[in-house]
Amino acid sequence: MRASPRCGATTRHGAPCCAPAARGKMRCRMHGGGRRCGAPKGNGNARKHGLFSREAAAERGQVRRLLDEAQELLRQLE
Repeated sequence: MRASPRCGATTRHGAPCCAPAARGKMRCRMHGGGRRCGAPKGNGNARKHGLFSREAAAERGQVRRLLDEAQELLRQLE
């Protein structure tokens, strides 16, 4: 047990953690080396919402042009 690799994470007091690292991990169970810790498998965290997609930007540009044309028409009617 004493020969096993140590966690090495920094504690709140600034000292390195002396707990043994989890099997196959670099950290102990208290510092993220436990089972099922970390991000889920796959790329589900990188989903886009579409706000900055080309289609959304083009649609915003069309709406902006339509509003500008309507405002210009109202100025001409005054």
